[in-house]
Amino acid sequence: MAPVGPMAVFGALGAMAVVMFLVIIAVDSVFLWLGAKFAKIEDASFGKAFIATLGGLIVSAILGSIVPVIGGLLGLIAFLWIVKTVFNTDWGKAVIAWLFAIVIAIILMVIIMIVVGLSVMAVL
Repeated sequence: MAPVGPMAVFGALGAMAVVMFLVIIAVDSVFLWLGAKFAKIEDASFGKAFIATLGGLIVSAILGSIVPVIGGLLGLIAFLWIVKTVFNTDWGKAVIAWLFAIVIAIILMVIIMIVVGLSVMAVL
């Protein structure tokens, strides 16, 4: 086996970062897709949720870094506008889909913390 140079290690780390970014976007897209279904948005699909999540994340990050004080609020408004546009719906349904996606993520996080916490306590 040939020795691995530092550039190969950086390349592998970069590839892992891209894969993790796509996995995070995919998981968030599932939550947004379920939120869109809950909000009764017609023609809600995982593909639309993926596009909305990716676009919303990029625009929110750009706005948050350019305008540090109110960038978070502008990013939120921009994200909701992207959800509204991609799903071709109104502001109310876009907000409901976004809020429901957050609630689902929080519930899942609490369940995972309970399961992991119980398994850690069982080991001790």
